[in-house]
This record gives sequence, structure tokens and C-alpha cells, in this order.
Amino acid sequence: MTKALDFSRSREMQSKSHRLIPGGAHTYAKGDDQYPEQAPGFLARGQGCHVWDVDGNEFIEYGMGLRSVTLGHAFAPIVEAVTRQLQCGANFTRPAAIELESAERLLHLIQGAEMVKFAKNGSDVTTAAVKLARAYTGRDLVAICADQPFFSVDDWFIGTTPMSAGIPEDTKRLTVKFRYNDLESVRALFESFPAQIACIIMEAETTVAPEADFLRQVQSLCHQEGALFILDEIITGFRWHLGGAQTVYGLAPDLATFAKGMGNGFSVSALVGKREIMELGGLQHQRERVFLLSNTYGAETHSLAAAMATMKFYEEHDVITRLACQGERLKAGIQQAVAAHHLESYFGVRGRQCNLIYYTCDQQQKPSQAFRTLFMQEMIKHGVLSPSFVVSFSHSDEDIDQTIAAVDSALEVYRRAIDEGCDRFLLGRAVKPVMRAYN
Repeated sequence: MTKALDFSRSREMQSKSHRLIPGGAHTYAKGDDQYPEQAPGFLARGQGCHVWDVDGNEFIEYGMGLRSVTLGHAFAPIVEAVTRQLQCGANFTRPAAIELESAERLLHLIQGAEMVKFAKNGSDVTTAAVKLARAYTGRDLVAICADQPFFSVDDWFIGTTPMSAGIPEDTKRLTVKFRYNDLESVRALFESFPAQIACIIMEAETTVAPEADFLRQVQSLCHQEGALFILDEIITGFRWHLGGAQTVYGLAPDLATFAKGMGNGFSVSALVGKREIMELGGLQHQRERVFLLSNTYGAETHSLAAAMATMKFYEEHDVITRLACQGERLKAGIQQAVAAHHLESYFGVRGRQCNLIYYTCDQQQKPSQAFRTLFMQEMIKHGVLSPSFVVSFSHSDEDIDQTIAAVDSALEVYRRAIDEGCDRFLLGRAVKPVMRAYN
């Protein structure tokens, strides 16, 4: 059953936030343009996979901090580890012992990685990887996968998106693209830019799995052409396998980046890789120095304590298997609801069980932001906040079953909107893509 939701406090805060903060939020994916008008504007607290907004409304949450909270909000073992560490201080003039302990633990999990550099977010480490590749190869061009959504907030990537205002044209020209599962497009890049490409950076998998031996063939082609193979494990690292998707697919990338999920929502990321490449950012070589990563807060002790506790909990409780199982339960229930409402051509889920997203199509079976908004609007009415269907360790069977019931109710409205028109049911404006040239 739907429940009456009061968002009055959120509305007051939203009005003020846009006067003080560009976009009203500090992360684009959390902005008001990404959610229906009838949605919570600000959250006050969370426990497990449940969150409460500033008006006291409770929701089952998916997405979980943009995929960074893999265990659950306010998850006791992590909070306790962070609290203990904070009693000893958060930041010092020289390295803390926990920096070495964390490095040893992470490198033990990731086969083939010999050195690590910690930072605060994914963009820190992907950009550091690109810089290392350029320094190591003496080349300028970077090749990215055109079918994957995001690699960095920095110019080398944002310059390739529709939201590229403020980025010099010369910078934009230094990044080129290939297509996923299309080895010929990779070969074509190396042929078009001989001895100019420093690296390929890509995710192992997003919503589509790699075909045949695609990933290893890309890595092999990189090495034949003198380029580095960088695997972006920001999402896959603590969802596909504790050792990353590289373990699942038997890869040994030159460099790899980890972040989301490493600290169950605490800010910590990592660049790992082969010693001969990573050491360019160190002291034990005679080559030109690389200013790699140097963050005042890059190795805050409480964030590393969160990472250590997260890794420990993963190893002791088989988190990866639970994420997959709960994701599969959710996927199966959604598919049943889709079939019951005869919406197979209009709505569905994609991706690995632990990392599900959904697609929304209009009457012409074309992707639709209006129908996405309608679906989220109806899910919110039933107490589910679902920009995606990305599960956490805390999503219980009961949470999943409640979500499936909410999906069934939302799709009943969706079916009527397909038949009668979306405008009859949508309250307010539609959401918009984050990456767009104009508001």
C-alpha cells in the first residue's frame, strides 16, 4: 500500500541549498534533476539498507551511496573500527603505521599487484594511473571505452563528454575512444595513432559481459603496441570479487584502480600495479620524477581503518556470494512482475546480479527519462528509493520481497502510462541525464 509522504522540510532545504551550493548538491548523481519532484530532498540517517529523510519518511534504499556502501549504513564492525582509530588521531606529520598495514592487506588480495598508493576517491587514482602511463611510455594519448559511463572528474575524461565547458580543445584531443567487445575498434586506434597511445583504461564489465577472450586480447594488443593496460575496478573491485574483476577474468593489468566499497562509504581509494611502473612515483629510481599522488588527507587513518575492517568482514562472511544471491532474488522477482504486466519491451534490468540497473522505454520502445521518472516516483510512494537496484549485504529477504511488491505496483501504473500516456501519471518534470551541455 502507498503511504502519504510529507516532504515539506526537504522542500525548504532544497530551496536554500540551491542558493548556497551550485546544483544544490556536491555530487551530480545526487542532484534534484536526477529524481522526481515527489522525492526526498535530504536524508538524515541510515541503518543497514534503510534510510530516513529529514521529514521522517523511511525508505529501503538501493544504490547505497553511489555503490560505495556495500555492507550497509552505520554498519557496526566498520563504525567500531573507525571509532577506535579516531581515538588515536586521524592525520599526522609522518606516515601512520596503519598505512603499511593497509597496503599489505590490500596487496595480499589483489594478485599481481606489487605496490599501492592510497587516495580519497576514484578520480584521484584513475588520473594518477593515466599520468603514470604517460610518464612510463613517453606518450600523450589515452584510449577509453566509449560504452562505459564514467572514469574521472578530471579534464582528460570530462573533455570527452557533452559537459565539457571550460576544458581546452588541446586537452580534448588527447583522449580517443574504442568500443566494448569490438577488438577491431581497438586495433583501428593503434593504427590511426601509431606509437602515440600511452594506455587503454576500461572497466572489465558494466551491463554487458565481455565476449570470448576480449579483455585478454585487448591487454595483449596494448603490450604489442607498447601501451599500458589499466583496469578501472572502482565499481567491480568489491562487488565481482574481493580481488576484483581481474580475478574473475584471469587478468593481470599493468595498473588497476579501486574505490567504491573499499571502506563501506568512507572515503578511500587505491591505485595498484606493477612495481616498475608504480615506482616512478617513488624515490628508488634515477628516472625523471613523477608527481603521482600527494594528498593531505590521502591516508587518513580512520578511512584506512574502515578499509581494513571492510576487507576483514568480506573475508569472514563471504559478502560477494550474498551480494550475488540477493541480487538474483531481486532480479527474478522483477522479471516476474515485468511479465505479469506484459512490459518486456518497455522495462527491465541489466547487469551482473550484484550491480543491477534498470532501463525504461516509452510507447515506441525508445529510452525514456519521463518513464524513468514515473517509475521512481511510484517506487517512492511504496517506500523504496531506487535510482538503481544495486544491493548491499544488509538487504534481507524481507527487504527484497517488499521491493518486488513495490515494483509490481509501480509497473501497474507504468502499464497504464504506456496505454494512456505518461503525462497522465507523472507529477512534475522528468529527470535528465547528468552529462548534458545545457540545463
